Amino acid sequence: MATRSDSKLNRLQQELPEGLLADAGWLEAHGYSSALRSQYVRAGWLDSPARRVYRRSRTPLTWQQVVISLQALLDLPLAVGGRTALEQLGYAHYLSAKVQEIHLYGPKRTPTWITDLPLDVKFHWHNSLRLFPGDADAPPEPSPVMFSAAGMHLPIRYSSKERAVLELLDELPERESFHQVDALMEGLSDLSPRRLQTLLEACASVKVKRLFLFFADRHRHAWRSRLDVSRVDLGSGKRVLAKGGRLDPTYHITVPSDLGGQ
Repeated sequence: MATRSDSKLNRLQQELPEGLLADAGWLEAHGYSSALRSQYVRAGWLDSPARRVYRRSRTPLTWQQVVISLQALLDLPLAVGGRTALEQLGYAHYLSAKVQEIHLYGPKRTPTWITDLPLDVKFHWHNSLRLFPGDADAPPEPSPVMFSAAGMHLPIRYSSKERAVLELLDELPERESFHQVDALMEGLSDLSPRRLQTLLEACASVKVKRLFLFFADRHRHAWRSRLDVSRVDLGSGKRVLAKGGRLDPTYHITVPSDLGGQ
Protein backbone atom coordinates (compact mmCIF):
# COMPACT_ATOMS: atom_id res chain seq x y z
CA MET A 1 0.00 0.00 0.00
CA ALA A 2 2.85 2.37 0.86
CA THR A 3 4.46 1.63 -2.51
CA ARG A 4 1.25 2.49 -4.31
CA SER A 5 0.92 5.71 -2.28
CA ASP A 6 4.54 6.64 -3.02
CA SER A 7 3.93 5.95 -6.70
CA LYS A 8 0.93 8.28 -6.67
CA LEU A 9 2.92 10.97 -4.96
CA ASN A 10 5.69 10.65 -7.53
CA ARG A 11 3.10 10.88 -10.29
CA LEU A 12 1.60 13.99 -8.69
CA GLN A 13 5.00 15.64 -8.73
CA GLN A 14 5.13 15.05 -12.47
CA GLU A 15 1.54 16.00 -13.25
CA LEU A 16 1.25 19.10 -11.04
CA PRO A 17 4.05 21.59 -11.72
CA GLU A 18 5.40 23.22 -8.58
CA GLY A 19 3.58 26.43 -7.69
CA LEU A 20 0.55 25.85 -9.90
CA LEU A 21 -2.96 25.38 -8.56
CA ALA A 22 -5.24 22.39 -9.01
CA ASP A 23 -8.77 22.23 -7.66
CA ALA A 24 -10.42 19.22 -6.08
CA GLY A 25 -12.15 18.31 -9.36
CA TRP A 26 -8.86 18.14 -11.27
CA LEU A 27 -7.20 16.05 -8.56
CA GLU A 28 -10.22 13.76 -8.30
CA ALA A 29 -10.15 13.19 -12.06
CA HIS A 30 -6.46 12.27 -11.78
CA GLY A 31 -7.09 9.70 -9.08
CA TYR A 32 -6.46 11.65 -5.88
CA SER A 33 -9.33 11.14 -3.47
CA SER A 34 -10.39 13.54 -0.74
CA ALA A 35 -8.73 11.32 1.88
CA LEU A 36 -5.47 11.21 -0.09
CA ARG A 37 -5.49 14.99 -0.58
CA SER A 38 -5.99 15.50 3.15
CA GLN A 39 -3.11 13.12 3.85
CA TYR A 40 -0.82 15.04 1.49
CA VAL A 41 -1.76 18.36 3.12
CA ARG A 42 -1.09 16.99 6.62
CA ALA A 43 2.27 15.64 5.49
CA GLY A 44 3.22 18.98 3.89
CA TRP A 45 3.36 17.59 0.35
CA LEU A 46 0.44 19.78 -0.70
CA ASP A 47 -0.54 23.26 0.42
CA SER A 48 -4.18 24.40 0.37
CA PRO A 49 -4.34 28.19 -0.08
CA ALA A 50 -8.14 28.11 -0.36
CA ARG A 51 -10.87 25.54 0.27
CA ARG A 52 -10.62 22.60 -2.18
CA VAL A 53 -7.62 24.21 -3.95
CA TYR A 54 -4.10 22.76 -3.77
CA ARG A 55 -0.53 23.40 -4.89
CA ARG A 56 2.92 21.87 -4.46
CA SER A 57 4.64 24.84 -2.87
CA ARG A 58 4.75 26.90 0.26
CA THR A 59 6.29 29.93 -1.39
CA PRO A 60 4.04 33.00 -1.79
CA LEU A 61 1.42 32.62 -4.49
CA THR A 62 1.50 35.03 -7.46
CA TRP A 63 -1.30 36.05 -9.79
CA GLN A 64 0.76 34.78 -12.73
CA GLN A 65 0.73 31.27 -11.23
CA VAL A 66 -3.05 31.49 -10.86
CA VAL A 67 -3.50 32.50 -14.50
CA ILE A 68 -1.15 29.78 -15.80
CA SER A 69 -3.04 27.24 -13.69
CA LEU A 70 -6.36 28.30 -15.22
CA GLN A 71 -5.03 28.40 -18.77
CA ALA A 72 -2.65 25.43 -18.90
CA LEU A 73 -3.61 23.05 -16.12
CA LEU A 74 -7.39 23.50 -15.98
CA ASP A 75 -7.51 24.20 -19.74
CA LEU A 76 -9.84 27.20 -19.58
CA PRO A 77 -10.04 29.35 -22.75
CA LEU A 78 -8.98 32.55 -20.99
CA ALA A 79 -6.66 35.40 -21.89
CA VAL A 80 -5.35 38.21 -19.76
CA GLY A 81 -6.87 41.21 -21.50
CA GLY A 82 -7.90 44.84 -21.33
CA ARG A 83 -6.06 47.07 -18.87
CA THR A 84 -3.96 44.20 -17.44
CA ALA A 85 -2.71 43.08 -20.85
CA LEU A 86 -1.70 46.62 -21.79
CA GLU A 87 0.08 47.11 -18.46
CA GLN A 88 1.98 43.84 -18.89
CA LEU A 89 2.79 44.51 -22.54
CA GLY A 90 4.66 47.69 -21.63
CA TYR A 91 2.05 50.46 -21.44
CA ALA A 92 1.83 50.74 -17.63
CA HIS A 93 3.14 54.32 -17.69
CA TYR A 94 -0.07 55.38 -19.42
CA LEU A 95 -2.28 53.50 -16.96
CA SER A 96 -1.37 52.56 -13.38
CA ALA A 97 2.02 51.91 -11.83
CA LYS A 98 0.92 48.91 -9.76
CA VAL A 99 -1.16 45.97 -10.90
CA GLN A 100 -4.22 45.87 -8.65
CA GLU A 101 -6.72 44.12 -10.89
CA ILE A 102 -6.34 41.17 -13.24
CA HIS A 103 -8.81 41.26 -16.11
CA LEU A 104 -9.51 37.88 -17.67
CA TYR A 105 -11.49 37.45 -20.89
CA GLY A 106 -13.09 34.26 -22.12
CA PRO A 107 -16.38 32.55 -23.00
CA LYS A 108 -16.38 30.50 -19.77
CA ARG A 109 -16.61 31.95 -16.28
CA THR A 110 -13.61 31.59 -13.99
CA PRO A 111 -13.91 29.31 -10.94
CA THR A 112 -15.31 31.04 -7.88
CA TRP A 113 -12.37 29.98 -5.71
CA ILE A 114 -9.97 32.46 -7.33
CA THR A 115 -11.55 35.21 -5.21
CA ASP A 116 -10.63 33.29 -2.03
CA LEU A 117 -6.91 33.14 -2.75
CA PRO A 118 -4.45 35.03 -0.49
CA LEU A 119 -3.46 37.69 -3.04
CA ASP A 120 -3.46 41.49 -3.02
CA VAL A 121 -5.01 41.68 -6.49
CA LYS A 122 -8.61 41.22 -7.59
CA PHE A 123 -9.62 39.04 -10.52
CA HIS A 124 -12.33 40.27 -12.89
CA TRP A 125 -13.83 37.94 -15.47
CA HIS A 126 -15.33 39.40 -18.65
CA ASN A 127 -17.50 37.39 -21.02
CA SER A 128 -15.60 37.75 -24.30
CA LEU A 129 -18.70 36.72 -26.28
CA ARG A 130 -20.32 40.05 -25.48
CA LEU A 131 -17.65 41.95 -27.41
CA PHE A 132 -16.66 39.21 -29.87
CA PRO A 133 -19.50 36.71 -30.46
CA GLY A 134 -17.26 34.83 -32.91
CA ASP A 135 -15.19 33.57 -29.97
CA ALA A 136 -17.83 30.87 -29.49
CA ASP A 137 -16.85 29.27 -32.80
CA ALA A 138 -13.16 30.04 -33.07
CA PRO A 139 -11.47 31.73 -30.09
CA PRO A 140 -8.52 33.86 -31.23
CA GLU A 141 -4.97 32.77 -30.61
CA PRO A 142 -3.76 35.18 -27.91
CA SER A 143 -0.23 36.49 -27.65
CA PRO A 144 1.90 34.26 -25.37
CA VAL A 145 4.26 35.93 -22.93
CA MET A 146 6.74 33.73 -21.08
CA PHE A 147 6.70 33.66 -17.28
CA SER A 148 9.35 31.94 -15.17
CA ALA A 149 8.09 29.86 -12.25
CA ALA A 150 9.99 27.28 -10.22
CA GLY A 151 12.65 26.95 -12.89
CA MET A 152 10.12 26.53 -15.69
CA HIS A 153 9.30 28.94 -18.49
CA LEU A 154 5.55 28.88 -18.93
CA PRO A 155 3.46 30.95 -21.34
CA ILE A 156 0.70 33.25 -20.15
CA ARG A 157 -1.83 33.99 -22.88
CA TYR A 158 -2.55 37.69 -23.33
CA SER A 159 -4.92 39.49 -25.67
CA SER A 160 -3.01 41.18 -28.48
CA LYS A 161 -2.52 44.90 -27.82
CA GLU A 162 -5.02 45.66 -30.60
CA ARG A 163 -7.70 43.56 -28.95
CA ALA A 164 -6.76 44.72 -25.44
CA VAL A 165 -7.38 48.36 -26.45
CA LEU A 166 -10.91 47.48 -27.57
CA GLU A 167 -11.47 45.56 -24.33
CA LEU A 168 -10.27 48.61 -22.37
CA LEU A 169 -12.57 50.94 -24.30
CA ASP A 170 -15.51 48.75 -23.30
CA GLU A 171 -14.87 49.92 -19.72
CA LEU A 172 -15.42 53.58 -20.64
CA PRO A 173 -16.83 55.65 -19.07
CA GLU A 174 -17.90 53.68 -15.96
CA ARG A 175 -14.59 52.10 -14.95
CA GLU A 176 -11.95 53.81 -17.08
CA SER A 177 -10.94 57.42 -17.63
CA PHE A 178 -11.22 59.17 -20.98
CA HIS A 179 -7.98 61.01 -20.32
CA GLN A 180 -5.95 57.92 -19.43
CA VAL A 181 -7.24 56.20 -22.57
CA ASP A 182 -6.41 59.31 -24.59
CA ALA A 183 -2.82 59.25 -23.30
CA LEU A 184 -2.59 55.53 -24.02
CA MET A 185 -3.90 55.90 -27.58
CA GLU A 186 -1.42 58.68 -28.26
CA GLY A 187 1.39 56.18 -27.62
CA LEU A 188 -0.01 53.34 -29.72
CA SER A 189 1.74 54.14 -32.97
CA ASP A 190 2.70 50.52 -33.68
CA LEU A 191 -0.68 48.77 -33.96
CA SER A 192 -1.33 46.35 -36.82
CA PRO A 193 -3.96 47.73 -39.23
CA ARG A 194 -4.66 44.22 -40.53
CA ARG A 195 -5.39 42.92 -37.05
CA LEU A 196 -7.39 46.03 -36.19
CA GLN A 197 -9.53 45.67 -39.30
CA THR A 198 -10.41 42.09 -38.42
CA LEU A 199 -11.20 42.99 -34.82
CA LEU A 200 -13.32 46.03 -35.67
CA GLU A 201 -15.38 44.01 -38.14
CA ALA A 202 -15.89 41.24 -35.55
CA CYS A 203 -16.63 43.55 -32.59
CA ALA A 204 -20.30 43.68 -31.55
CA SER A 205 -20.09 46.91 -29.54
CA VAL A 206 -21.00 50.07 -31.45
CA LYS A 207 -19.76 52.15 -28.52
CA VAL A 208 -16.32 50.54 -28.56
CA LYS A 209 -15.89 50.90 -32.32
CA ARG A 210 -16.92 54.54 -32.35
CA LEU A 211 -14.65 55.36 -29.41
CA PHE A 212 -11.69 53.60 -31.00
CA LEU A 213 -12.10 55.46 -34.29
CA PHE A 214 -12.56 58.77 -32.49
CA PHE A 215 -9.23 58.34 -30.67
CA ALA A 216 -7.57 56.98 -33.81
CA ASP A 217 -8.60 60.06 -35.79
CA ARG A 218 -7.55 62.33 -32.94
CA HIS A 219 -3.97 61.02 -32.82
CA ARG A 220 -3.48 60.51 -36.59
CA HIS A 221 -1.32 57.39 -36.37
CA ALA A 222 -0.06 56.01 -39.67
CA TRP A 223 -2.11 52.81 -39.30
CA ARG A 224 -5.38 54.80 -39.23
CA SER A 225 -5.28 55.51 -42.98
CA ARG A 226 -5.12 51.78 -43.69
CA LEU A 227 -8.43 51.01 -41.96
CA ASP A 228 -11.50 50.58 -44.16
CA VAL A 229 -14.27 52.02 -42.00
CA SER A 230 -16.90 51.28 -44.65
CA ARG A 231 -16.64 47.62 -43.63
CA VAL A 232 -17.25 48.40 -39.94
CA ASP A 233 -20.83 48.55 -38.62
CA LEU A 234 -21.06 51.75 -36.58
CA GLY A 235 -24.78 51.52 -35.92
CA SER A 236 -27.06 54.57 -35.82
CA GLY A 237 -28.14 57.25 -33.38
CA LYS A 238 -26.18 59.12 -30.72
CA ARG A 239 -24.35 57.72 -27.69
CA VAL A 240 -24.06 59.86 -24.55
CA LEU A 241 -20.78 58.75 -22.97
CA ALA A 242 -19.66 61.93 -21.20
CA LYS A 243 -22.41 63.90 -19.47
CA GLY A 244 -22.04 67.57 -20.20
CA GLY A 245 -19.48 66.83 -22.89
CA ARG A 246 -19.44 67.78 -26.55
CA LEU A 247 -20.95 65.75 -29.35
CA ASP A 248 -18.38 64.49 -31.83
CA PRO A 249 -19.94 65.18 -35.26
CA THR A 250 -18.25 62.25 -36.99
CA TYR A 251 -19.03 59.38 -34.64
CA HIS A 252 -22.03 60.86 -32.76
CA ILE A 253 -20.67 60.22 -29.27
CA THR A 254 -20.31 62.72 -26.45
CA VAL A 255 -16.76 63.09 -25.17
CA PRO A 256 -15.27 65.41 -22.51
CA SER A 257 -15.13 68.97 -23.81
CA ASP A 258 -11.50 69.40 -22.79
CA LEU A 259 -10.32 66.68 -25.15
CA GLY A 260 -10.67 69.27 -27.90
CA GLY A 261 -11.19 68.65 -31.58
CA GLN A 262 -9.48 66.14 -33.82
